[in-house]
Amino acid sequence: MPQFKRQLEAMVKVESPSDDKAAVDRFGTLLADTVSGEAEVKLVSGGNKWGKHLLCRFGSKKRNARQVLVLAHGDTVWPMGTLRGMPFREAEGRLWGPGVLDMKGGICVFLFAMRAARELGLPLPDSILLQVNSDEEVGSPSSRPLTEENATKSEAVLVMEPGTGLEGKVKTERKGVGGFLVTVKGKASHAGVDFERGASAVVELARQIERIGGWTDLERGVTVNPGVIGGGTKSNVVAAEAWAEVDFRVRKLSDARRLERRFAGLRAVDYRCSVEVSGGLNRPPMERSAGGRKLFGMAIAAGAELGLGVEESATGGGSDGNFTAALGVPTLDGLGCAGEGAHAQNESIVLDLVPARIALVAGLLGRLC
Repeated sequence: MPQFKRQLEAMVKVESPSDDKAAVDRFGTLLADTVSGEAEVKLVSGGNKWGKHLLCRFGSKKRNARQVLVLAHGDTVWPMGTLRGMPFREAEGRLWGPGVLDMKGGICVFLFAMRAARELGLPLPDSILLQVNSDEEVGSPSSRPLTEENATKSEAVLVMEPGTGLEGKVKTERKGVGGFLVTVKGKASHAGVDFERGASAVVELARQIERIGGWTDLERGVTVNPGVIGGGTKSNVVAAEAWAEVDFRVRKLSDARRLERRFAGLRAVDYRCSVEVSGGLNRPPMERSAGGRKLFGMAIAAGAELGLGVEESATGGGSDGNFTAALGVPTLDGLGCAGEGAHAQNESIVLDLVPARIALVAGLLGRLC
């Protein structure tokens, strides 16, 4: 474990917030140097705004080689300077620090699984493509086409996102994720002198939020959350404009389409106001599929050989695995570290469970030959 800890520490100490292109590129350079000699490395531009995406090919480059795609991301939600107040450290049987769980620990698990398989002479697929995206935490705006292109050339996709809970359950289902911006335009007036001449966008937005909030259906796994609102200028001015940012999550693609129609159909209660809606589904749901179940079965079998129990889970969060599953490519997620606190101050991984996860990933890769 000392080598794993040193490797992860080096990765965590290269801070890589999504919106800092130079910082994410520094992490990409570190990772490229780390796998030099083990894989063929290629950097793909993320455009003017996002960092470069990293492609690391292990094994054959032949066109007819059977390919497994391994997905990861190098960006984190933590701003530059977070390490000063949240340093990488080992304590209480865990490793702590920004990005240690989500998901630099998962990248390390994959790299050590590959090294273990090679050292022990274990079988591996003809070609394994590790894709490390630079913009996953902000919705994968530049990496999604690359992910989908490589997924269509692959027989299976393994996602190194953290497992669920302290047990590290793998993920066979993820909700689809989307968002809408609802903008209401009214008519400004003096709240004391000409109140009746105004049409409050704030009041109209409140009516719309009440309606939107009612579209949550927990039994179907549908949540609709107007999470951020704003509007108006002064308390003595009838507001001319107001807006709300709405997050939604769905288990089924059909529910996403239903919500999109509902949002498109929003109309103002006060005829003097207008309602505008923009946005939609960002990540399609990763629905539990036959291909995903087959991969999960392989993980169970690989775990059984090691004396490990492997459990599955569903989650409301999205990953780049949502895109590959929606294409019909068998996808298994949550193969990274077990821990807690992703996106939170207590972000950490359980150190004792790391060797088992490395062995599981190596065993699963062997079954994909």
